[in-house]
Amino acid sequence: MKPSPPLRIALLAYDGCMGIEIFGITDLLLVANHVAHAMRRSKSPAIEVHVVSLQGRSITAAGGITLGAQLARGKFDWLIVPGLEVVQGTQWPAKLARLQPELAYIQRSFARGTQIASVCVGSFLLGEAGLLQGRHATTAWIMARELAARYPQAKVNPHAVLLEDGAIITSGAITSTFDLALHLIKRTLGAEVASATARIALLPKPRSSQAQYADAQLIAPPPSSSTTSFASSVAQWLEKRLQEPYSLARLAQAFHVSPRTLMRRVKLETGHSPLTLLQQARIQEAKRLLTHTRWSIAKIVETVGYTDIATFSRLFAREVGETPARYRAR
Repeated sequence: MKPSPPLRIALLAYDGCMGIEIFGITDLLLVANHVAHAMRRSKSPAIEVHVVSLQGRSITAAGGITLGAQLARGKFDWLIVPGLEVVQGTQWPAKLARLQPELAYIQRSFARGTQIASVCVGSFLLGEAGLLQGRHATTAWIMARELAARYPQAKVNPHAVLLEDGAIITSGAITSTFDLALHLIKRTLGAEVASATARIALLPKPRSSQAQYADAQLIAPPPSSSTTSFASSVAQWLEKRLQEPYSLARLAQAFHVSPRTLMRRVKLETGHSPLTLLQQARIQEAKRLLTHTRWSIAKIVETVGYTDIATFSRLFAREVGETPARYRAR
């Protein structure tokens, strides 16, 4: 029987891209091909990887690393778009303006039937190319707010490590490179090969959430405006009173509005209720105390305004993806 043609994957290299997001995928897929060969005695690689650039020449990755690439030509089954070096508050219009040829190539590839995946802030390139409209998407948790603001028609999930919506996959922060690679290996070569590849590479089990890594103190506040300032002020008021029982009436009185108006304005600005903002603040403070103190979990739970350890542990596990004890141990 004639063997199936290999899955052709292209990684789009461009000046300023993150090298680890190129090398991480190429190297892990190389290992997977060897594993599949050993397990199944297949002689030809099941996955064919190409690092491509639009100029067909070497590019300078983030940090000044020179990376060889071949000319992007022909049709690929997958096009993977790595992220680029950015900081919070990056002027995205200027960053993306110099990538117009790459954005056009992403659009053309998708129109030709190539499936598209992004790593980390590579999602901004997909958004700029118009591929995230109406789709569920994720990115590095620290940049999720900026992605949602720039592409409001995308359904941004800041916690997901990997989201697949039709022919589009987006993944989380930098090391989600490996989650994406394992996902493609599993789809192409099967769970057994993916599992063996992960063990050889010393990779953890596939992660489902970035929430346990998120730190609200590292997220830049949104640009100040009359819309955002109200919810921000409410959140700050709640953060100063974590130990106090929640009272919507008291909160509304503090801001000289009715409870109904307060609920409506906070919901409009954040998508959450004031109680959810309080729960998020309590969880964030608990994460800080679990990391930076030796306090007992009971004392931490009391400090953030709860009386029942089990109740708070369930809430913490639901939002963070692991219990307070496991979070501290990790």
